[in-house]
Amino acid sequence: MAEAEEVEELVRLGDIHRAADGCGALIWAAQGRGDGSPGPGVRAWRHGAALAVASPNPQQDRLVVGGDGADAGVLLRRVLDRVGPSYRLLGEAALIGDLMRQLPGLVPVHHFLWMETMSPTGAGAAGVRWLDARGERQAAALFDRFFPDSYAQPGREGVRRWAGVLDEVNGGAAAEPLVVAADAWSAAGCGFMGGVVTHPAARGRGLARAVCGFVVDALVARYGRTALMVLTGNAPAIATYERLGMTKRLFRAAHLPAR
Repeated sequence: MAEAEEVEELVRLGDIHRAADGCGALIWAAQGRGDGSPGPGVRAWRHGAALAVASPNPQQDRLVVGGDGADAGVLLRRVLDRVGPSYRLLGEAALIGDLMRQLPGLVPVHHFLWMETMSPTGAGAAGVRWLDARGERQAAALFDRFFPDSYAQPGREGVRRWAGVLDEVNGGAAAEPLVVAADAWSAAGCGFMGGVVTHPAARGRGLARAVCGFVVDALVARYGRTALMVLTGNAPAIATYERLGMTKRLFRAAHLPAR
């Protein structure tokens, strides 16, 4: 059989999930919907023991890859002809390193951690709640001041809802969000938490753990799994997520050059 024929495109969400073999990142990339179909514009391909899922997103188009390195190399040689240069390749660091050796045109971007859990944390605390529209508008100021590079921000496409803690800051007259986190780009089989930001005046009080625990528990209850991405240098955040029982895997991103 010719190599091109060995690469199979998967169009049903169930087939993609089975090929993902429990990998949360691949399941999430499929952006599965309640009707059992992949998300809008999502495409997936399998070759042998490798799977690649192309997931368009307004902030960053992603091509998530997993499985056997040799099979993934064959697969990507075909897939790269079918997706544009806007896609960023993501996968476990060892696999991406292997693919960079097989496909020398790939350009490394950075390392990060994929963290996830399938268990409730029980860490949510009194005072944490889902924000109303006014609270979300107030939360936008946190990102303007302290996290302008966040992919997940109030009002952006795919960011469904925000949880947070509100209180007065430095004797202010009115309560405002101190810590927030979002249910963002969650999908069948994998909820996703993003946009975690803490006002400097609220650090050291355990509020980030409480808010993140609240969101993680809600997403695990609904989707069976909660995941997030965090840069490897963000030690305080990583420690918070580990205390919530989230496991970590070293991932790497690479840029797909125009072909």
